[in-house]
Amino acid sequence: MSPAGPLPRGSHRSPLGEGTPVTPAGPLPRGSHRSLQGEGTTVNRRTALITGGATGVGAAVARMLAARGYNVLINYSRSADEAAAVVQECGALGADAVAVQADVSQDGDCRELVRQAVQRWGHIDALVNSAGTTKFIPMSDLEAVSAADFERVYAVNTLGPFQMARAAKPHMQGGGAAIVNVSSIAGLTGSGSSLPYVLSKAALNILTVALARTLAPEIRVNAVLPGMIEGRWMRDGLGEESYARVKGQFEDAAALRKISQPEHIASAVCWLLEPDSVVTGQLLPVDAGFMLGRPPSAAGATRTY
Repeated sequence: MSPAGPLPRGSHRSPLGEGTPVTPAGPLPRGSHRSLQGEGTTVNRRTALITGGATGVGAAVARMLAARGYNVLINYSRSADEAAAVVQECGALGADAVAVQADVSQDGDCRELVRQAVQRWGHIDALVNSAGTTKFIPMSDLEAVSAADFERVYAVNTLGPFQMARAAKPHMQGGGAAIVNVSSIAGLTGSGSSLPYVLSKAALNILTVALARTLAPEIRVNAVLPGMIEGRWMRDGLGEESYARVKGQFEDAAALRKISQPEHIASAVCWLLEPDSVVTGQLLPVDAGFMLGRPPSAAGATRTY
């Protein structure tokens, strides 16, 4: 279902599916919000809030968690139709699922996402910060980068996860609570779609470590660092010709000679969310061996002296 016209800042929509609309009790701050009761059940299910959950990695995480017994709140910013489809898929897997439009760069929106999850299920077991943005600017073109570029990319990629963690913390005090940030190997390699993106992911990496210390022992915090991922995000940003060239370069350089699918990243995220895990403060690259690199061609050769 497509939004009925543009939303003012602070308002939120939940795409409608086949369920029964649930009207929040009492007045809502910063605009009105609509929720949908999905096809699943809330009995004995854990709960997850996933930002950027309508497409790509976030959508793959939502589907995997729904299949593993979670109810899911799927946040999106613009992809209303895709969010509605993910809600339906998660409902078919037994989850109570809802999609809510919000801008994670805005603290009020982050708090509203948490409020809706807590109002619906009473607590949050898992927070996955998958929302992200960039501006495609050649790394060598320093003059093309503006302060506004840094501010917007940092607001979503670094400030957003912090604001989400801060808002969710009081409601994640049960056993096995965990936060996973979807970062990037760009924050380690110093190379990516633009300097603002690279620096925002480097900052998110150290934020992950700092939060792991700060929120322990009640909440574990880790990050998954993808390399290049198959999907429309890079394709739309680079264009088909450049996308194909960059994809080939990544595949040629990676030890496994392939790039990742969203489901590869989602599997790592779900592993880090396992309630019995003792992993915290870790940065887990999932890049098909891109940073490892391919072995030298002569590595397995026999040499006679």
